[in-house]
Amino acid sequence: MRVEVLGTWETTDTPPVAVVGAIHGDEPCGARAIERFLTSAFVETIRRPVKLIIANERALAAGTRYVDADLNRSFPGTADSDVHEEQLAADLLEEIAGCVTLGFHSTVSFAEPFGTLADPTPLKATIMEALPLAHAADFSGVVDGRSVNLPRFVNVEAGYQGSDTAAENAYECLLAFLRVMDVLPGEVPSTPTTHYLVQDAIHKATDQTYRVHVDNFERVAAGNVFATTTAGEELVADEEFWPVLLSATGHDVLLGYRSIRLGKLGDASS
Repeated sequence: MRVEVLGTWETTDTPPVAVVGAIHGDEPCGARAIERFLTSAFVETIRRPVKLIIANERALAAGTRYVDADLNRSFPGTADSDVHEEQLAADLLEEIAGCVTLGFHSTVSFAEPFGTLADPTPLKATIMEALPLAHAADFSGVVDGRSVNLPRFVNVEAGYQGSDTAAENAYECLLAFLRVMDVLPGEVPSTPTTHYLVQDAIHKATDQTYRVHVDNFERVAAGNVFATTTAGEELVADEEFWPVLLSATGHDVLLGYRSIRLGKLGDASS
Protein backbone atom coordinates (compact mmCIF):
# COMPACT_ATOMS: atom_id res chain seq x y z
CA MET A 1 0.00 0.00 0.00
CA ARG A 2 1.36 3.40 -1.02
CA VAL A 3 0.42 6.36 1.18
CA GLU A 4 1.26 9.92 0.15
CA VAL A 5 0.59 12.58 2.79
CA LEU A 6 0.39 16.15 1.54
CA GLY A 7 0.68 18.80 4.21
CA THR A 8 1.49 18.31 7.88
CA TRP A 9 -0.77 15.57 9.18
CA GLU A 10 -2.35 16.58 12.48
CA THR A 11 -4.78 14.38 14.35
CA THR A 12 -6.60 17.55 15.42
CA ASP A 13 -7.71 18.22 11.84
CA THR A 14 -11.47 17.76 11.86
CA PRO A 15 -12.29 15.76 9.92
CA PRO A 16 -9.12 14.49 8.23
CA VAL A 17 -9.41 13.71 4.51
CA ALA A 18 -8.30 10.71 2.43
CA VAL A 19 -8.61 9.43 -1.13
CA VAL A 20 -8.22 5.74 -2.02
CA GLY A 21 -7.55 4.23 -5.44
CA ALA A 22 -6.90 0.68 -6.62
CA ILE A 23 -9.10 -1.12 -4.14
CA HIS A 24 -9.36 -3.48 -7.10
CA GLY A 25 -6.21 -3.95 -9.16
CA ASP A 26 -8.04 -4.19 -12.48
CA GLU A 27 -9.72 -0.80 -11.88
CA PRO A 28 -6.81 1.63 -12.29
CA CYS A 29 -8.79 4.86 -12.67
CA GLY A 30 -8.34 5.97 -9.05
CA ALA A 31 -4.62 5.25 -9.02
CA ARG A 32 -4.24 7.16 -12.31
CA ALA A 33 -6.15 10.13 -10.87
CA ILE A 34 -3.95 10.17 -7.75
CA GLU A 35 -0.74 9.95 -9.80
CA ARG A 36 -1.93 12.80 -12.01
CA PHE A 37 -2.80 14.96 -9.03
CA LEU A 38 0.59 14.35 -7.39
CA THR A 39 2.34 15.80 -10.45
CA SER A 40 -0.06 18.73 -10.87
CA ALA A 41 0.21 22.36 -9.78
CA PHE A 42 -2.73 21.78 -7.42
CA VAL A 43 -0.30 20.23 -4.92
CA GLU A 44 1.10 23.70 -4.25
CA THR A 45 -2.35 25.09 -3.36
CA ILE A 46 -3.54 22.66 -0.70
CA ARG A 47 -5.04 24.30 2.35
CA ARG A 48 -5.11 21.35 4.71
CA PRO A 49 -3.57 17.88 4.81
CA VAL A 50 -4.81 14.95 2.77
CA LYS A 51 -3.80 11.32 2.43
CA LEU A 52 -3.67 9.87 -1.08
CA ILE A 53 -3.61 6.07 -0.96
CA ILE A 54 -3.03 3.49 -3.69
CA ALA A 55 -4.34 0.46 -1.86
CA ASN A 56 -3.75 -2.86 -3.59
CA GLU A 57 -0.43 -2.26 -5.32
CA ARG A 58 0.21 -5.97 -5.90
CA ALA A 59 -3.09 -6.50 -7.72
CA LEU A 60 -2.64 -3.23 -9.62
CA ALA A 61 0.77 -4.35 -10.88
CA ALA A 62 -0.68 -7.70 -11.94
CA GLY A 63 -3.78 -6.15 -13.52
CA THR A 64 -6.04 -8.45 -11.51
CA ARG A 65 -8.99 -7.70 -9.27
CA TYR A 66 -7.17 -9.10 -6.24
CA VAL A 67 -4.29 -11.34 -5.18
CA ASP A 68 -5.88 -13.72 -2.64
CA ALA A 69 -9.34 -12.30 -1.89
CA ASP A 70 -11.56 -9.36 -2.83
CA LEU A 71 -10.35 -6.39 -0.77
CA ASN A 72 -13.77 -4.80 -1.09
CA ARG A 73 -15.32 -7.76 0.73
CA SER A 74 -12.55 -8.05 3.36
CA PHE A 75 -13.18 -5.16 5.77
CA PRO A 76 -12.46 -4.80 8.67
CA GLY A 77 -9.67 -7.27 7.86
CA THR A 78 -7.20 -9.12 10.07
CA ALA A 79 -3.78 -7.59 10.77
CA ASP A 80 -1.95 -10.92 11.11
CA SER A 81 -3.77 -12.77 8.30
CA ASP A 82 -1.84 -14.76 5.70
CA VAL A 83 -4.41 -13.59 3.13
CA HIS A 84 -2.98 -10.49 1.45
CA GLU A 85 -6.25 -8.54 1.17
CA GLU A 86 -7.39 -9.37 4.71
CA GLN A 87 -4.15 -7.90 6.08
CA LEU A 88 -4.35 -5.00 3.65
CA ALA A 89 -7.92 -4.23 4.73
CA ALA A 90 -6.79 -3.90 8.35
CA ASP A 91 -3.85 -1.70 7.36
CA LEU A 92 -6.03 0.51 5.16
CA LEU A 93 -8.64 0.86 7.88
CA GLU A 94 -5.94 2.06 10.27
CA GLU A 95 -4.68 4.60 7.71
CA ILE A 96 -8.12 6.16 7.16
CA ALA A 97 -9.33 6.00 10.76
CA GLY A 98 -11.48 9.07 11.36
CA CYS A 99 -11.09 10.32 7.79
CA VAL A 100 -13.74 11.42 5.38
CA THR A 101 -12.70 9.19 2.51
CA LEU A 102 -13.44 9.02 -1.21
CA GLY A 103 -12.74 5.71 -2.94
CA PHE A 104 -12.65 4.95 -6.65
CA HIS A 105 -13.94 2.00 -8.67
CA SER A 106 -14.91 1.36 -12.28
CA THR A 107 -17.44 -0.97 -13.91
CA VAL A 108 -18.32 -2.91 -17.04
CA SER A 109 -21.94 -1.85 -16.76
CA PHE A 110 -22.20 1.94 -17.06
CA ALA A 111 -20.23 4.64 -18.88
CA GLU A 112 -21.20 7.59 -16.69
CA PRO A 113 -19.72 8.14 -13.24
CA PHE A 114 -22.04 7.54 -10.30
CA GLY A 115 -21.73 7.37 -6.54
CA THR A 116 -22.16 4.58 -4.03
CA LEU A 117 -22.69 5.05 -0.33
CA ALA A 118 -24.44 3.61 2.71
CA ASP A 119 -26.26 5.18 5.65
CA PRO A 120 -26.58 8.67 4.11
CA THR A 121 -25.70 11.68 6.25
CA PRO A 122 -25.81 15.40 5.42
CA LEU A 123 -22.03 15.29 4.91
CA LYS A 124 -22.20 12.35 2.50
CA ALA A 125 -25.02 14.06 0.59
CA THR A 126 -23.02 17.29 0.38
CA ILE A 127 -20.04 15.39 -1.01
CA MET A 128 -22.08 13.48 -3.57
CA GLU A 129 -23.81 16.63 -4.76
CA ALA A 130 -20.45 18.42 -5.07
CA LEU A 131 -19.21 15.74 -7.46
CA PRO A 132 -20.34 15.60 -11.11
CA LEU A 133 -22.70 12.67 -10.47
CA ALA A 134 -26.32 12.30 -11.52
CA HIS A 135 -26.93 9.07 -9.56
CA ALA A 136 -26.01 7.61 -6.18
CA ALA A 137 -26.71 3.98 -5.24
CA ASP A 138 -27.31 3.43 -1.54
CA PHE A 139 -26.12 0.06 -0.21
CA SER A 140 -27.41 0.56 3.34
CA GLY A 141 -28.09 -2.85 4.86
CA VAL A 142 -25.92 -4.69 2.33
CA VAL A 143 -23.22 -5.65 4.81
CA ASP A 144 -20.51 -7.79 3.24
CA GLY A 145 -17.19 -6.18 4.08
CA ARG A 146 -17.45 -3.35 1.54
CA SER A 147 -15.60 -0.07 1.92
CA VAL A 148 -18.88 1.76 1.37
CA ASN A 149 -20.14 0.41 4.70
CA LEU A 150 -17.26 2.06 6.57
CA PRO A 151 -18.00 5.30 8.47
CA ARG A 152 -17.45 8.51 6.47
CA PHE A 153 -16.63 6.56 3.29
CA VAL A 154 -18.19 7.17 -0.14
CA ASN A 155 -17.22 5.78 -3.54
CA VAL A 156 -17.30 6.83 -7.16
CA GLU A 157 -17.79 4.32 -9.95
CA ALA A 158 -15.91 6.37 -12.51
CA GLY A 159 -16.92 4.69 -15.78
CA TYR A 160 -15.86 1.75 -17.90
CA GLN A 161 -13.08 -0.34 -16.46
CA GLY A 162 -9.65 0.46 -17.90
CA SER A 163 -10.82 3.40 -19.99
CA ASP A 164 -9.20 6.81 -20.28
CA THR A 165 -12.63 8.32 -19.71
CA ALA A 166 -12.90 6.61 -16.31
CA ALA A 167 -9.50 7.99 -15.33
CA GLU A 168 -10.55 11.48 -16.44
CA ASN A 169 -13.85 11.21 -14.54
CA ALA A 170 -11.98 10.04 -11.44
CA TYR A 171 -9.64 13.02 -11.64
CA GLU A 172 -12.50 15.51 -11.94
CA CYS A 173 -14.25 13.88 -8.98
CA LEU A 174 -11.02 13.93 -6.96
CA LEU A 175 -10.64 17.68 -7.52
CA ALA A 176 -14.28 18.34 -6.62
CA PHE A 177 -13.96 16.24 -3.45
CA LEU A 178 -10.84 18.09 -2.33
CA ARG A 179 -12.56 21.42 -2.96
CA VAL A 180 -15.71 20.56 -1.04
CA MET A 181 -13.53 19.30 1.83
CA ASP A 182 -11.56 22.60 1.73
CA VAL A 183 -8.29 20.86 0.85
CA LEU A 184 -8.19 22.91 -2.36
CA PRO A 185 -9.52 26.43 -2.92
CA GLY A 186 -12.42 27.00 -5.26
CA GLU A 187 -16.17 26.87 -5.34
CA VAL A 188 -17.91 23.61 -6.21
CA PRO A 189 -21.31 23.86 -7.91
CA SER A 190 -23.96 21.57 -6.46
CA THR A 191 -25.26 18.86 -8.77
CA PRO A 192 -28.67 17.34 -7.95
CA THR A 193 -28.01 13.66 -7.32
CA THR A 194 -30.79 11.09 -7.48
CA HIS A 195 -30.90 8.58 -4.62
CA TYR A 196 -31.50 4.88 -5.36
CA LEU A 197 -31.87 2.48 -2.43
CA VAL A 198 -30.59 -1.00 -3.30
CA GLN A 199 -33.12 -3.68 -2.37
CA ASP A 200 -31.66 -7.02 -3.40
CA ALA A 201 -29.23 -8.79 -5.70
CA ILE A 202 -30.20 -10.47 -8.98
CA HIS A 203 -28.34 -13.77 -9.13
CA LYS A 204 -27.14 -15.62 -12.22
CA ALA A 205 -27.10 -19.33 -12.98
CA THR A 206 -23.44 -20.25 -13.43
CA ASP A 207 -24.18 -22.47 -16.43
CA GLN A 208 -25.95 -19.76 -18.43
CA THR A 209 -24.91 -16.78 -20.55
CA TYR A 210 -27.05 -13.67 -20.19
CA ARG A 211 -28.18 -10.74 -22.27
CA VAL A 212 -29.36 -7.57 -20.55
CA HIS A 213 -32.14 -5.57 -22.22
CA VAL A 214 -32.43 -2.51 -19.96
CA ASP A 215 -30.21 0.36 -18.87
CA ASN A 216 -28.88 1.07 -15.40
CA PHE A 217 -30.81 3.74 -13.47
CA GLU A 218 -33.68 3.54 -15.97
CA ARG A 219 -37.06 2.38 -14.66
CA VAL A 220 -38.06 -1.22 -15.41
CA ALA A 221 -41.82 -1.59 -15.23
CA ALA A 222 -43.51 -4.58 -13.63
CA GLY A 223 -43.96 -7.34 -16.21
CA ASN A 224 -41.08 -6.21 -18.41
CA VAL A 225 -38.35 -8.62 -19.51
CA PHE A 226 -35.03 -7.19 -18.32
CA ALA A 227 -32.71 -10.07 -19.30
CA THR A 228 -32.68 -13.42 -21.11
CA THR A 229 -30.46 -16.48 -20.98
CA THR A 230 -29.03 -18.62 -23.77
CA ALA A 231 -31.49 -21.31 -22.70
CA GLY A 232 -34.35 -18.97 -23.57
CA GLU A 233 -35.34 -18.10 -20.01
CA GLU A 234 -36.79 -14.62 -19.60
CA LEU A 235 -36.16 -12.65 -16.43
CA VAL A 236 -39.33 -10.67 -15.79
CA ALA A 237 -39.74 -7.87 -13.26
CA ASP A 238 -42.23 -8.81 -10.54
CA GLU A 239 -42.53 -5.13 -9.67
CA GLU A 240 -40.95 -1.94 -10.91
CA PHE A 241 -37.30 -1.34 -10.10
CA TRP A 242 -34.27 0.65 -11.16
CA PRO A 243 -31.21 -1.47 -12.12
CA VAL A 244 -27.84 -0.82 -10.47
CA LEU A 245 -24.59 -2.37 -11.74
CA LEU A 246 -26.62 -4.58 -14.08
CA SER A 247 -24.31 -6.35 -16.53
CA ALA A 248 -24.18 -9.69 -18.30
CA THR A 249 -20.43 -10.02 -17.76
CA GLY A 250 -19.56 -8.01 -14.65
CA HIS A 251 -19.73 -10.79 -12.07
CA ASP A 252 -19.68 -14.58 -12.03
CA VAL A 253 -22.81 -15.06 -9.92
CA LEU A 254 -24.51 -11.64 -9.83
CA LEU A 255 -26.33 -10.00 -12.70
CA GLY A 256 -26.72 -6.80 -10.69
CA TYR A 257 -29.06 -5.22 -8.16
CA ARG A 258 -32.64 -4.02 -7.93
CA SER A 259 -33.22 -0.62 -6.37
CA ILE A 260 -36.03 1.82 -5.72
CA ARG A 261 -35.76 5.47 -6.66
CA LEU A 262 -36.16 7.72 -3.63
CA GLY A 263 -35.66 11.19 -5.09
CA LYS A 264 -32.99 13.79 -4.35
CA LEU A 265 -30.20 12.45 -2.14
CA GLY A 266 -29.99 15.53 0.06
CA ASP A 267 -33.68 15.24 0.99
CA ALA A 268 -33.18 11.77 2.49
CA SER A 269 -30.13 12.65 4.61
CA SER A 270 -31.33 15.83 6.25
